Order: sequence, then C-alpha cells, then structure tokens
Amino acid sequence: PGPRMESLPEAVLIRILASIPAVDLVLVCRLVCCQWKNLVDGAALWILKCQQEGLTGAESEENAENWQNFYFLSKKRKNLIKNPCGEEDLQHWGEVENGGDGWKIEELPGDFGKEFPSEEVHKYFVTSYEWCRKAQVIDLRAEGYWEELMDTTQPKVVVKDWYAGRSDAGCLYELCVKLLSENEDVLAEYKSETIAIPEDNDASWTEISHTFSNYGPGVRFVRFEHGGQDTLFWKGWYGVRVTNSSVTVEP
Repeated sequence: PGPRMESLPEAVLIRILASIPAVDLVLVCRLVCCQWKNLVDGAALWILKCQQEGLTGAESEENAENWQNFYFLSKKRKNLIKNPCGEEDLQHWGEVENGGDGWKIEELPGDFGKEFPSEEVHKYFVTSYEWCRKAQVIDLRAEGYWEELMDTTQPKVVVKDWYAGRSDAGCLYELCVKLLSENEDVLAEYKSETIAIPEDNDASWTEISHTFSNYGPGVRFVRFEHGGQDTLFWKGWYGVRVTNSSVTVEP
C-alpha cells in the first residue's frame, strides 16, 4: 500500500484539499480528523483557493482576517436588488407610491435624455409631478448570508444607485437605505439629502453610493427606497429617472 494521506507534507495536502469544492471542505473534509480540521480552519488553504480562482486582485484585502469568509463572500457577490432597471415593469418593488401620474418605465436614452454609461442597461424608471417612491426589502438569510457571518464578520453592505433628469425639466431625487434587525428595528441608516437637479441640466447620469461597515450584530434585512418628482409640476413623466440600483455584500 502507498503512503497514507496524513503522512503527506502539509503543503501537498493543502494543494489536494484546495481542489475540493468549498462547501465540501467545510461540511465534510473538516470532520475527517484534527489535521484536516486545522487546515480547513487555517488561512493557507483559503489563500490558495482565492489565488486559484482569481479572488485576490487589487480590490481584495491582502490582510483579510478570515480568508474563509473572504472566499465565500467573494464567490457570492451579486446584486441583491431584483429588477434594478425596469426590465420586469415594477415587479419586486413594494411599498410603491405613485404620485402624480405614477411611475413609468422608459427605454434609454428617453426624450431629452442621455445614454447610460453601461451598454448593459436599457431601461429606467421615471417619476411624475408629485412624489413617487418605491422600495425593496432584502432578506439576507434567504440570500445565503448566515447570522454568524453578519454578526461577527460584519461584511460591508455597499449600496449604489443612478439618477438623472431630463434636460428640459428640473427634478428632485432621494435615496434612503436601512439595515434592519429580525424585528425590523433600524440598526443603521443612510439617507441622502434631497438632491435638486435644475432645469436646463445636461441630463447626464450620476451615481450615488454608500458603504455600511462596523454596524454591529443583528442585521437581517436591508430596506432600499428611492424616488423623486419633477419641479415644474407638468402632467406626465418629467421627474427624476433612476436605474441600475444595487445592494451587494462584500468582504
């Protein structure tokens, strides 16, 4: 019989384990013996997996305290906002306030508008002559971010939104994002000022962003709300335009 695996040099064993899917490492391999548990709980194995899968680029933190969490968060990173660009009408958006003539979805660039910086975005939501608001509540556990991760690691919650006006009308825009507990108590909040876009603007798209960090334990939901109106009170859809909203959980 050949040599047993436990007699292999640790560096070789780490390379073998690094070829195994991450979930199996945590749920199966970690239970095999003390040596494997120590390797799965250590940094070297996860640093290697991150390197193999291109997760240690310039944007990563080379001194990440917990490389296992860094790996899982990097692999899971996605936009948690559903229907961010209006491709599914108003589906997934709740608590909708339809002031004036209500929300409308239009094709880019729209009348008196400009194309979006990304060619992947084709539509936007537009507001009317009274306040229009819409919101989504993201269930972090349902999206795979377990309680211990949120309470101990407290990964960054990065919020982004894009807004623009028509070049022939002024408008207002607001963004409000809250981190909520199990009982939906507010644990952290970001609220933009009421941003006024003047009449005769250049209709360019502007990104607004905020990063939540060190927010404390207990976060289970993210509530994202945005909206606006025009300032000329014209019938129709001359208010602020919004699209490509995103909420991501990042290492």
